[in-house]
Amino acid sequence: MQRIFISFIAASLLFVSCKKDSVSSYNSNVKADLSVEFDNIAGSQDLQLNTGKYKTTNGDSITSITKLKYFVSNFSFTKVDGTVYTIPQDSSYFLIVEGDSSTYEPSFKVPEGEYKSVSFVLGVDSVRNTLDASKRTGALDVTGEASDMYWTWNSGYIFYKLEGNSPQVPSMGGMGNSFMYHIGLFGGKTTPTINNIKTISLDLTARGTPKVKSGKDTNIHLMVDVLKMFSGTNTVSIAAHSMVMTDAYSASIAANFSGMFRHEHTEN
Repeated sequence: MQRIFISFIAASLLFVSCKKDSVSSYNSNVKADLSVEFDNIAGSQDLQLNTGKYKTTNGDSITSITKLKYFVSNFSFTKVDGTVYTIPQDSSYFLIVEGDSSTYEPSFKVPEGEYKSVSFVLGVDSVRNTLDASKRTGALDVTGEASDMYWTWNSGYIFYKLEGNSPQVPSMGGMGNSFMYHIGLFGGKTTPTINNIKTISLDLTARGTPKVKSGKDTNIHLMVDVLKMFSGTNTVSIAAHSMVMTDAYSASIAANFSGMFRHEHTEN
């Protein structure tokens, strides 16, 4: 028994030593790979376009989700020592498109170290919204990737787009039983509007902190529950609000956005 206890102490000291060595081996002057994966789900189910059937917490049935797209941007990562690294803005805009796996995992170069939290914006900030089109490239290119995520008539990006079908939607001509949520608006200065830009901050300590080190890949795996859009701060009835774009009710939906995201695990 005593031998086992001594062995346990020795193993513990070795673990502490290895841990210290690992921490001391980080070089904040060296940047390494870190990715953030957005895994779209609907409650306890994996999100399946066109075929999945779901039910919101207030009992509305969804017979299909036909489209899901949203912008994530302005990423920053906080180390366990409190140091914050903000991704350069020109490299910080991504469009997540359900059905296109190449968009699910934005990747970054960040200083080596252990990180305790991640923060990002759901949407596109007001500065980038108002820049000349020549400076809005990649995921923000309104003639390319973002061609259906921009209101040309309203000069602004659609931050979050969810479309589908539900028997709770009153049939309206050629629209059938379809619902449509196109949420944008960035609180413009010239013509003030609702500001639906939302900052999402997630603590990573409970389910594994990313330990970023040169020569290896590290991934922060997030779950994004689209059904949480219908509940949280506000309960959203599909029957009462089946089509929401630039009207005042868009703020009620945007208020639920932060509850959609949770940290599932970290792959070091």
